[in-house]
Amino acid sequence: MSSHDTCTAFERERLIASGPLPDVVRVAKHALDTGTIGPLLIFDDRSSRQLEVDFRGTTAEVLARLTPDTPDVEPSSRSRGRPRLGVVPREVTLMPRHWDWLGQQPGGASAVIRRLVEHALRNSGAKERAAQSTESVDRFMRVMAGDLAGYEEASRAFYRGDRLSFAELIDAWPQDVRAHLKQLAAIAWDERADAD
Repeated sequence: MSSHDTCTAFERERLIASGPLPDVVRVAKHALDTGTIGPLLIFDDRSSRQLEVDFRGTTAEVLARLTPDTPDVEPSSRSRGRPRLGVVPREVTLMPRHWDWLGQQPGGASAVIRRLVEHALRNSGAKERAAQSTESVDRFMRVMAGDLAGYEEASRAFYRGDRLSFAELIDAWPQDVRAHLKQLAAIAWDERADAD
């Protein structure tokens, strides 16, 4: 389980909570304990990926299990790097000529790789955000509306950027699903406009 900025929980088609993960989990746990008829799904607001939560035990026990992801690093190597700065050691595999070039650069291989990654993030950030927000809409719509009337047409309207047709096609969908989807779609369309 990774730490997420915000997420949203649905009990069937009804939104029951939105906000930081611990707050949403508290509401979801209460719903489960009081006999929700489910299914109960929690989505990361940025990616619309479903979050898996182990709801066994008390609310305190459930919340205690919500720990940030730790990287796949051997325990013996966790002390390397600069953990206080958030530096995480990972293996990098390169061709010998790449290592030769990195070895000739000022600051060493790690500094050069960090600069290259930062440069790539700055230069391709808008396109990546647009792609991620588009995938988020698609993912949420597939899970929550894939069986609803007009799904295929609404999906095509979304990808075309036809806001009016999209709104008309999803108008008969459950209110909370429709509202959340409109919010995700607006973000995706804005991100696409920024990337162009």
